[in-house]
Amino acid sequence: MLARGGARVTVYDAMPSAGRKFLMAGRGGLNLTHSEPLPQFMARYREAAPKLQAAIEAFSPEALRAWSVALGEPTFVGSSGRVFPEAFKASPLLRAWLRRLDAAGVRFAFRHRWSGWDGEGRLLFQTPDGTSAVAARATVLALGGASWPRLGSDGGWVDILAAKGIAVTKLRPANSGFTVAWSDVFRDRFEGQPLKGVALTIGAHTVRGEAMITRSGIEGGAIYALSAELREAVLDLGQARLGIALRPDLDAAALTTRLSGTRGKQSLANFLRKAAQLSPVGIGLMQEAAIASGRPLAAFSPAELAQLINAIPVQLTGTAPIERAISTAGGIAFDELDERFMLRKLQGVFAAGEMLDWEAPTGGYLLQASFATGAAAGRGVLAWLKRS
Repeated sequence: MLARGGARVTVYDAMPSAGRKFLMAGRGGLNLTHSEPLPQFMARYREAAPKLQAAIEAFSPEALRAWSVALGEPTFVGSSGRVFPEAFKASPLLRAWLRRLDAAGVRFAFRHRWSGWDGEGRLLFQTPDGTSAVAARATVLALGGASWPRLGSDGGWVDILAAKGIAVTKLRPANSGFTVAWSDVFRDRFEGQPLKGVALTIGAHTVRGEAMITRSGIEGGAIYALSAELREAVLDLGQARLGIALRPDLDAAALTTRLSGTRGKQSLANFLRKAAQLSPVGIGLMQEAAIASGRPLAAFSPAELAQLINAIPVQLTGTAPIERAISTAGGIAFDELDERFMLRKLQGVFAAGEMLDWEAPTGGYLLQASFATGAAAGRGVLAWLKRS
């Protein structure tokens, strides 16, 4: 955006090469954006939606797909509505992107870690050759959150901006897993096992999808979609009660009928597997709930089993470390920015991406807002340069 507008641009990156977190995002298939209608799309950003609306309308999911096509990477819509490049990887797109930036005269300076400003307002960078001071007419900060710090975004900018009087909401894990005190038997048997087609509930919020049992707890797409509510409950109460419905399309009456048949010589696990089409890991979760209740699962009546199948209580005891989260919540308060994404207290300094105070579930929303706010900051810089 800046180079196209005629600006001379240098990208300073603390890492030895560009786009390391972008490459990580494409490790399992680069989910660029989502194909759902814009009103539903914007709702994914929750309370930050009004602050992001103009930027995403100006650089929409369709615009992001066109950008990818222009770089030689056509996109497709997956069965879930998510949008991917046909190559399904980040590396071909990144290489084409860097080639185009190079052709536009954009310069990269690697191993330059930003550490603030000097007394003359110059940007300070820590480099292998010592401290470097750089004067710039305008600066865009796009420093990310604090997840996956080994890829470059370590949240080190928070103290620098706070010292300048910028309000920064504490960075917290988003799209993260949660810890659960599984029994040793359950943990050893079901670590790495997926829960498919389940409904997860906390309070008034329910999400359908998949989750994954981990050695220390639970993670996965449906968990990430509820991570804000789950995280806030853990922070407020020290724990969160997650409800898991294994057969959300069957009501208690239908399940009770299925479970009222004769079990014969079948084990309870086999009976549940056949009568209710439950997976071994789902039955394991029921066993965990029974242990917690102090009653053996075999003592449950058909009606009680039916009730439990779609309301398994799981106590989440904490969040996974922020270093392992897919993204982070918190960041620069939107009130600190004007409509051009310029910091009101630091004229000529703009901010974009995940360092702003918004969060969204996985599904393309994270990259879309990062691209859109980056493009908005680019337009803001160009407008600023013309006026100054």
